[in-house]
Amino acid sequence: MVSAQSLARPGHGGNLTWAASIAGCSPSEILDFSASINPWGPPQSALEAIQTHLGDLRAYPDPQYRVLRNALSQIHSPLEADWILPGNGAAELLTLAGWDLAQQETTYLLTPAFGDYRRSLSAFRARVIEWPLSEQQGQWSFPALGLDKRGGLLLNNPHNPTGRLFEQEMIEPYLEQFDLVVVDEAFMDFLRPQQQQSLVARVPKYKNLVVLRSLTKFYSIPGLRLGYAIAHPDRLHRWQQWRDPWPVNVLAAAVGTAVLQDHAFQQHTWDWLSHARSQLVNGLTPLPGLRPYPGAANFLLVYSRQPVPELQMALLKRDRILIRDCLSFGELGQHYFRVAIRTEAENQRLLDAMTNILPSL
Repeated sequence: MVSAQSLARPGHGGNLTWAASIAGCSPSEILDFSASINPWGPPQSALEAIQTHLGDLRAYPDPQYRVLRNALSQIHSPLEADWILPGNGAAELLTLAGWDLAQQETTYLLTPAFGDYRRSLSAFRARVIEWPLSEQQGQWSFPALGLDKRGGLLLNNPHNPTGRLFEQEMIEPYLEQFDLVVVDEAFMDFLRPQQQQSLVARVPKYKNLVVLRSLTKFYSIPGLRLGYAIAHPDRLHRWQQWRDPWPVNVLAAAVGTAVLQDHAFQQHTWDWLSHARSQLVNGLTPLPGLRPYPGAANFLLVYSRQPVPELQMALLKRDRILIRDCLSFGELGQHYFRVAIRTEAENQRLLDAMTNILPSL
């Protein structure tokens, strides 16, 4: 077994090897609340697509990904396929966006921010100015930002890690103001269509807008890596010239095409999430020293009076449960943690463990 001392504390969720080294068990025995992945997947449609397309492993992928892009364009109609670029997860596309943002004189970064944003910006030596959310009475809000600002802007919606959903009308003025706006909508799929605040429909109007989307979280396929960008075709053509010829493997492309049509899985996820989120909020709220924030995505940000690393270690050693500390979100520090929303039985297991552990810390 890998020793805990040989593994650095992870900056991302889902590092089960690290967690297992602490808990003294195999990674498969860890109940993972640190990675915000849909607990009901991968859907059967994804598994069937993999089985059907195993023979395609003998050939290179279509470098234009025509079938997948056409399927995505139908989801985002009336956008044509040339406004869409699939990628090896949203992370690959974020790297390409980082290059474009680094060409701006300055880039404003909404914080607290997902750590990969700083990676993509620092890789190209972007000049970053942090733009922190303000927290008042349990709500995270945009701070004032003068309309004289130019350059680039990078943010996500729903916001990670706070879970705050920003209305389209709150973001659109910045599309008029900044020279380049990149909006990561990795968790937008977890909202029912009528509740979403996506800016995808604004892309044809704003050549300076890039929207990043992920398929890995909603459909539980992080091991396949699949995301896509929506932007002006000129920008996407330039990105295509920069990257590897075949960033998306044939199985990921086939799965993406299949799951986009899996309406039963989508509906089941939306039905589950609203109830399971309430269960977790209502269960965490009365626990001593905890304050969960309301959120729109499939995770919750929680304030803890007790330092989180101590709570995290206790949960791992006693119950083999992994929560996500927020140490990688520098603005939050050791008194916040993030938990994914899982099945009701798994949520209850977390609540029971918290109830037993908190009084002893």
